[in-house]
Amino acid sequence: MARFRVAEGAAEPPDDTGCGILHVDMDAFYVSVELRTRPELVDRPVVVSGNGPRAVVSAANYPARTFGVRSAMPFAVAKRLCPQLVCIPPTFGLYGEVSRGVMGIFRELTPLVEPLSLDEAFLDVSGALRRLGATPAALGALIRARVAAEHGITCSVGVARVKFVAKLASGMAKPDGMVVVPAAETLGFLHQLPVSALWGVGKRTEENLLQLGLTTIADVAAAPLPRLRRALGTAVGEHLYALANGHDDRAVVPDSAEKSIGAEHTFDVDRHDRAELALRLLRLAERVGATLRERGLRGRTVSIKVRFADFRTITRARTLLTPTDVAREIHRIAVELLTEHAPSGAVRLIGVRVEGLDTGESGEQLVFDSPEPRWRDAEVAADVARSRFGAAAVRPASLLTPGEE
Repeated sequence: MARFRVAEGAAEPPDDTGCGILHVDMDAFYVSVELRTRPELVDRPVVVSGNGPRAVVSAANYPARTFGVRSAMPFAVAKRLCPQLVCIPPTFGLYGEVSRGVMGIFRELTPLVEPLSLDEAFLDVSGALRRLGATPAALGALIRARVAAEHGITCSVGVARVKFVAKLASGMAKPDGMVVVPAAETLGFLHQLPVSALWGVGKRTEENLLQLGLTTIADVAAAPLPRLRRALGTAVGEHLYALANGHDDRAVVPDSAEKSIGAEHTFDVDRHDRAELALRLLRLAERVGATLRERGLRGRTVSIKVRFADFRTITRARTLLTPTDVAREIHRIAVELLTEHAPSGAVRLIGVRVEGLDTGESGEQLVFDSPEPRWRDAEVAADVARSRFGAAAVRPASLLTPGEE
């Protein structure tokens, strides 16, 4: 399986042609989130758990797992397995906040995001490749880099032609890696795995397959389908036979319509200068406005997210009278929120989000006495120019680097 793993800094990109499905899974999510502010514990066995007599482990880091400690294990059992285990009580609300930020990164790349839990999701990037000028593996690498930079945790990515294989691949990429299964090698990847790796095979089904003499996925793929139907039932037999032969027709289905669109930036060095932060907010507002217009959406609420040097994070929002997709308006509100609610302090991350989305089919409400120029018309024209001549073709003058004027 090592040949499918993408080495850091590999000279040649993997063959990911036709592999539009990504499965992204955070590594030891709850523990990783807590250890961002407890770096002295990174190499020690740590769990997130209560410590009462009935407490259950929510998550265990990889050093703890070497002792056999697992999530859903009674804490008392974990402590017996690893007496030096460090227990961190859960911080309620924190994991959801980080999850929303991570899922926001995914949705900046593609609207086809299917969360499975707080810490994992499927993405279908097939339709976004041309727009982003990237390959599936390149997007997987970008996701890993952004999650680490913006949220201080790591994730593992599986890239494949179908969902089932992508999920298997991300599990094999752990921790903090990426596995790409070329479409042409799907069966070669699958057929050496045990039958327990098939999606939907629990302990009882595994026992039934082993009694049939089927120990690997290759055995299931080669078995006569009528035999599998008789032994396992029609639905289960056909399901496992299809998976074993690399067939998985399930599409990536977003859990609901998009509720918000945002963009964030993590600074390499903490920033104090509010003028510099306002300029960064303009870059982010430009990205958010362009994405809204591309998807035919407008939003009623503009919010900012500010993470300080100590990882303390605030979010503040303001609701508009009418929905907007105009970057200038989004930026104006964002700067006002920054000035009012985060006037001082070193900033590690800053973000802008527009919520309360609709399709804008009701049209734009006009204000007859407004002296403002038609900024939306200008931004739509800029969208057209950028689509033809590249992302740098048109930008606000304040975003030009020295020497570009």
